[in-house]
Amino acid sequence: MKAALHPAEERGKADFGWLNSHHSFSFGNYYNPEKIQFGALRVLNDDIVAPAMGFQTHSHANMEIISIPIYGTLAHKDSTGNQKNIESGEVQIMSAGTGISHSEFNASDKEPVNFLQIWILPEKMNVPPRYEQRFFDLEANRNKMVKIVSPDGSENSVQINQKAIFYQGLLDLDQTASLTLEKDFGLYVFLIDGSIKMDSQILQKRDSLAITEANSVAIKALENSRVLAIVVPLV
Repeated sequence: MKAALHPAEERGKADFGWLNSHHSFSFGNYYNPEKIQFGALRVLNDDIVAPAMGFQTHSHANMEIISIPIYGTLAHKDSTGNQKNIESGEVQIMSAGTGISHSEFNASDKEPVNFLQIWILPEKMNVPPRYEQRFFDLEANRNKMVKIVSPDGSENSVQINQKAIFYQGLLDLDQTASLTLEKDFGLYVFLIDGSIKMDSQILQKRDSLAITEANSVAIKALENSRVLAIVVPLV
């Protein structure tokens, strides 16, 4: 197994007042030639949006965009007629395909919203745009990595236009969860909260670990933790 630790403090940063963002990969004014992407994973932004503020209407094409609120409520509106609020515990997927315009705002005028904005390069180009949103009860499935995104929508996950699988889990102290990987796939683990150990690496809050050349991976919680694991094709 090969593993590269990406400490939280080494992420790119952007502070626009209304938006405080940390970038795991090159994005906007942050450029790191060693962190362009990880296989099909192109963007992982950790965004905090001030009350009643947000991203004005803008367009995307041929990108799979996943939003995962950590706390607060995100208001979404797009050119295909979707107008939704996305709460913590929910996952949203938007396949931009041939083109879609959307806006994302903090639905609260009092509290900030923190969400992960993740971009995955698509398997097929120029597909019709699509939208899907679903709640996942992580609390009822403690100490298990719950499949939340997949190419086939299996296990009630939201469907993505790529051979990528996302898992999210709440792990209690000293609990271990395992994931298996196929050849030519990598695993990117982003620790939302807590502390975990993977092989000889210890991750703290918002650290990441990029793993290749592994058949299986064990995640051990050193304290109560919330973990996001993204399996993506490397070729």
